[in-house]
Amino acid sequence: MKTHRMAVLATSTILAAQPALAQDALDLGTLILSGGLTPIEEERYGRSATVITSDDFKERGINSVQDALRAVPGVSVSSAGGNFTQVRIRGGESNHTLILIDGVEAAGGDGEYILSGLSTANIERIEVLRGPQSVFYGSNASAGVINIVTRTGGIGQEYGMSLEVGSHGSANASLFVSSRNDRGGLSLSLSNDQDAGWDFSGDGGERDKTDRFTAILKGDYRVSDQIELGFNLRHSQENFDFDSLNFAATNAATYVVDDPTQVSNREEMTFSIYGEHTFASGRVSQRLTYELTDNDQSTGAVAPTTTETEVLRYLLSVGLDGDLTAANHLINTLLEFEEDRSSTNPLFNRETQSIALEYRGSFGSGFDVQAGVRFDDNSVFDDAVVWNVGGSYTFANNVRIHASAGTAVVNPTYFELFANTPNGFFGPGTDGNPNLSPEENRGFDIGVEVPFFGDRGLIDVTYFNEELEDEITFTPGIGAGGRNGFVNQTGTSTREGFEVEAEFAATDSVDLRLFYTYLDAKNPNGTVEVRRPEHEVSLGITSQAFRGRGSVSADIRYVAGNADSRFFPPFGTAETPDFVTVDVAARYGVTENVDVTFGVDNLFDERYSEVWGYASRDQTFYFGFDANW
Repeated sequence: MKTHRMAVLATSTILAAQPALAQDALDLGTLILSGGLTPIEEERYGRSATVITSDDFKERGINSVQDALRAVPGVSVSSAGGNFTQVRIRGGESNHTLILIDGVEAAGGDGEYILSGLSTANIERIEVLRGPQSVFYGSNASAGVINIVTRTGGIGQEYGMSLEVGSHGSANASLFVSSRNDRGGLSLSLSNDQDAGWDFSGDGGERDKTDRFTAILKGDYRVSDQIELGFNLRHSQENFDFDSLNFAATNAATYVVDDPTQVSNREEMTFSIYGEHTFASGRVSQRLTYELTDNDQSTGAVAPTTTETEVLRYLLSVGLDGDLTAANHLINTLLEFEEDRSSTNPLFNRETQSIALEYRGSFGSGFDVQAGVRFDDNSVFDDAVVWNVGGSYTFANNVRIHASAGTAVVNPTYFELFANTPNGFFGPGTDGNPNLSPEENRGFDIGVEVPFFGDRGLIDVTYFNEELEDEITFTPGIGAGGRNGFVNQTGTSTREGFEVEAEFAATDSVDLRLFYTYLDAKNPNGTVEVRRPEHEVSLGITSQAFRGRGSVSADIRYVAGNADSRFFPPFGTAETPDFVTVDVAARYGVTENVDVTFGVDNLFDERYSEVWGYASRDQTFYFGFDANW
């Protein structure tokens, strides 16, 4: 994992995934692609961010996106089995984190994107931005943004393939081809993951599997020195198993019940197309983008639920004192039209028209500022105005102070508004509440980044504080006949804590890393928020081995103070047991282009639960190879 200035350099090759500012084949420094309305240099960025690269995946044997996120400070990952993984940032709810794939919303319609079956094959990097981001991304970016950037390819022809097999019959394979010259390029990524999984109930029954096939086609072409066109098409098909719930359970062991009949299918499609025009000697750029997200989710013989989001976006960028690649003062203006739809209620289509303004200023002597404001004209909810500001100052000794503050909104989901489930789902049925108000978040953070031991190490410590108004919560038995429902909580939900990221090159061949999060997340009545651990620690080591032809890596993860709801006696909220897991991985270069890999997840076969009643994945061995030309 690379943090802040130790991150991998992002050149125009990577920028092909989001080519704003990439008019020339220049090294623009380390960039955070999703840090604003256009990519922003990391040293100028005042907000907290972590970048995980494909090199991290390879060195540490990280095979899934959810596992990659588990070590990120400020991020809580909880899995109810392997097919329902939620991500929470800084104590926000899971639908307060906006997940993007190549800059396009992964969840169609609204609500959260459930991580399931997403492998790291053909992923270039994952960017995690913490804190309110609604100025740039609208609703659902209240606690933060995760942008998954897929592989694009560099100048010339590139070919890649990988195959990995694991214990219990799991296997995954991927293929990548690309061709690129100085005017543009085309790339194709294919991946097929067959994860035999494990028995989520822990009863020793059938393993709950996940099968996912993904295809991504990306292209961009510079028609002239001023005009560039591009597109991105992604399709994914997933089939997965899950287990039943026993609402007459008397303990955690009997709550989740092995059930071979429970199957589900998910089909995802995201598409974007853009045209960008740069003029005035590179000082002005305008970009028009159309995006579509279309997801179908079905369970058993039930007809699939279709959710869709369409976005039309116009972005005008102006370098006030030079071309866009070098301007010290930049203004971005965004006009956006978005429409959400869901087959759960065909009469409820909501539209949002937005305007946003962003300013960036670099004032020399290491002082940089980023500020933005956004107005949303909503067809269903109250209109919203959000803002944010961030700053960064680097001293002569390379110590950097960064700070940010801002506000954000989260609109109610379709399920929260219009649910009408039969009895048996969470006990009594659940009804939506069409009178819900959007949730409103405000927060700030301040941190210091300090190099040490002659720049062989870097540590970043950040304090954060956020307050959420009108938090929407599931409330049992509030409706007619004891049915369940949703309400806006009265009062303020508070979240505060601190994050630590540290990396240290102990020797020329041994790298150490530490990530720690302390979180105190409370409801307005003072009760603890569920699935947000109080303490999360990750310690890692990577050592070059095999006479420089490979590496060996180990990661230890400790989680404590995780509360979760119990739907069995004694009912209420209770802490799950603390746990420690250990993962190890090794990599050996057979040739310059071919590597073989070996690893063990959950080395000591730790038995634990991130969600009450759900068993953890057992010890898993894997062996594979990858080749790139």
